[in-house]
Amino acid sequence: MRQVKISTLAQHPRRQRLADVILRSLMSDYPEDLKYSTEHEWVRSGNGNSVRVGITEYAADQLGDIVFVTLPEVGDTVEAGDACGELESTKSVSDIFCPVAGQITAINALLDRHPETINADPYGDGWLFELELDESADLDDLLDADSYAEQAAS
Repeated sequence: MRQVKISTLAQHPRRQRLADVILRSLMSDYPEDLKYSTEHEWVRSGNGNSVRVGITEYAADQLGDIVFVTLPEVGDTVEAGDACGELESTKSVSDIFCPVAGQITAINALLDRHPETINADPYGDGWLFELELDESADLDDLLDADSYAEQAAS
């Protein structure tokens, strides 16, 4: 008679399906029309070479209640990956990293008086700044919603 060793560490098929459901659920939490950085910022294309930048809901949840925001100045030139501001929460202070190269054209003045807007509406009224893309900037270098969701889940 042949002996077969059965591993008790094998994942149960129902657990795998549950993991797939959770991953799909996470993927649906990130707007499909945005691009994402590995540093948890999002980019929304605007008119021409203009884009709007904010932080993801995942980042806002990880930070906790945001109480103070420091944003770049209009006219500043930034490179992809540059720290260009800070978010102070009840837990910590975190840098804002610019996901693409360009020149800052607008900041969200609402955040001076109401930084908590970032937590309440990170993809809407909680945006951080707008910039005119540098000629070398390529949004295709950023993650799509599914790729970002996989990163956030890991």
